[in-house]
Order: sequence, then C-alpha cells, then structure tokens
Amino acid sequence: MTVIITDRGFAPDDWTAPITPLAEAGTETTALDLLNDTNPATLAGRLEGITFIRVDFPAAADGRGYSIARQLRLMGYTGRLRARGHVIADQYAMARRSGFDEVEISDTLAARQPEADWLFRADWQAHDYQARLRG
Repeated sequence: MTVIITDRGFAPDDWTAPITPLAEAGTETTALDLLNDTNPATLAGRLEGITFIRVDFPAAADGRGYSIARQLRLMGYTGRLRARGHVIADQYAMARRSGFDEVEISDTLAARQPEADWLFRADWQAHDYQARLRG
C-alpha cells in the first residue's frame, strides 16, 4: 500500500484510472508514469489530454525528479503531478516548489516519518531561502 501526502497531511490514494509507463503510452493515454531519467522534452506536444503524471524517485539522494517537474510546469503542464518513491519529509518543500502537487510514499516510509513530520513542512511557501533574503 501507499500513502499520499498533500499540504493537509496523509491521505488515501484517490486516483483510480490506469497509469501507463511512458514507453507504453498511446494517443489515448491520460495518466503517465515517468522514470527519473526521462527527458521532459520528449513530451513536447503530447501534454494536452494528460491529466496525471507520476515521477519516480528511486532514492532520496536522486533529485532528477525535481528537474523533471519544474520542466513540465515550464512547458505548460497544469495537470496533477505526483512524486513517488523515496521522497523524505525534509524534501517535501522542494517537491512542492518544483511543481509537484503531492507525494506518494510506501507505508514503511510513512511509519518511519509520521504525518507530523510532513505537516511541519506543509507551509512550504513561507519558509524558502529567497523569502528570507527579501524579508
């Protein structure tokens, strides 16, 4: 099982439609699974009709997913964007700032990093480095 994390804390997964790996995606695909080494440019011209994208984070030390999210948002993607895998509570603010709407973690990780750890970082817009410099 998995746990979904939003700015309001832990939630069950409410996405019920199929999620297709990018390599298997066709013209009717509306939800994509992206590997952490995906070049977002390969999705140019294909984002219309995509309502959900999930980006894989195989390790907490691998930040390529943040770059993918940022690039997708710069390309105009406005759908639901989810980080999945080894994202830790300390990285939640970065995930949100780079464009992710939510994070999906395993039950095991949720047990090690309870909801309070994530909620502590849920006010991600107020505590960034640039805001402190401008402040």
